[in-house]
Amino acid sequence: MIDPWVALEPGADPVERVRSLHRAYESFTEAGTVPRPVRSVVADSWRRSARAGVVPDGTANVELMDGDLGSYRAEHPLARVMPLFRELMGTFASDGEHLLAVCDAQGRLLWVEGHPGTRRQAGRMNFVPGARWSEAAVGTNAPGTAVAVDHPVQVFAAEHFIRRVQPWTCAAAPVHDPRTGRVIGAVDITGGDGLAHPHSLAFVQAVARAAESHLALLSPPRAVTDGPVELTALGRDEAQLVVDGRKTRLSRRHSEILVLLARHPEGLTGDELLCALYEDESVTPVTLRAELARLRRLLGPGLLDSRPYRLTRPVESDVTVVERRLGTGAVTAAVAAYAGPLLPGSTAPAVVRLRRRLADGLRTALIARRDPDLLADWARAPWGEDDLDVWRALSSVRPAPAVRSRLEELESEQALPVGWAQPGRSGRMRPEPR
Repeated sequence: MIDPWVALEPGADPVERVRSLHRAYESFTEAGTVPRPVRSVVADSWRRSARAGVVPDGTANVELMDGDLGSYRAEHPLARVMPLFRELMGTFASDGEHLLAVCDAQGRLLWVEGHPGTRRQAGRMNFVPGARWSEAAVGTNAPGTAVAVDHPVQVFAAEHFIRRVQPWTCAAAPVHDPRTGRVIGAVDITGGDGLAHPHSLAFVQAVARAAESHLALLSPPRAVTDGPVELTALGRDEAQLVVDGRKTRLSRRHSEILVLLARHPEGLTGDELLCALYEDESVTPVTLRAELARLRRLLGPGLLDSRPYRLTRPVESDVTVVERRLGTGAVTAAVAAYAGPLLPGSTAPAVVRLRRRLADGLRTALIARRDPDLLADWARAPWGEDDLDVWRALSSVRPAPAVRSRLEELESEQALPVGWAQPGRSGRMRPEPR
């Protein structure tokens, strides 16, 4: 049985396959059809690339440079297994005139190492650390497609979507967080046609599994009870709390309380919490004390103190991570950590203010950075699909027809007369009910 993730089946002629792939590629770019012998995984990737607006003569954008790149790499979990990648793949890459590359879950290259001459050649197409090689940015390529489909994959010659990448062949495998199972990046080997062999795909897959095993050993379940508490509250109405490896899904009100206490390690009085949590001034302190008593029972002994109310152990929240990266100017890293608005369903006054401040800070930084890929990511996210300022900024740096069309639609909607609702699914205007 032929493995669809391997570029060449046994006995295939690489030279003839390159010719036929070039013909198929030109057919796709001209007519949108995908003839044989294009593999289904590549054909699907080509279609996704075209829908994302990738152009055949495009190139990768370098998003992370200098200190921004250094700080992001230092915080990334794959930094902990780079010595393992070098040990397992470094000699193979150098001796074979190949490159070892590692990307994050967004397809940004974090490390590119190997044969010096090959690195210089790859640099001409921006295959360099800090460049975005996601499928949505540069089309079909092994590291970008591997994280897009969460599967090891080879990409051979003209299977690449961008023409200047078509002399290359690469194989990549995704790497997962051993605790959550989520993709955190991919490891890739890039070089010449000789890599179009089942062994290279099996090799990177084995290296990825070794990295996951090593990460699991480096992050064993905590046996102590004085380590940091992890709070995840972005993009979700019910926050997740991790204490000593134990995960707890919090109610909406408990999520709001934990977010506020995490921001105030010095503690908050009952009156301060009451004003921060409730719009209704008729809510009594008794109601708040009952919520805090339930939260204390949920958290277990010793974590929530009173007079003032405070957490007795340090808390690392995803909100703090975004703010810290944004504060150091690491805009790309901040956006990567932003999973969505803070507790989007919350109406607690202090949470609403924090949610707006965090989103506005990111939006302002994105618009000032004018990076088309970062702006496109924000605009396509649920929280950015109606963001007129971001769409205007995106249109100024990437004036693709789809972008201009969406911008015109938003500008038309926001120019409606007072008293008229937005268009419904039919597209017809309708007056708001009175």
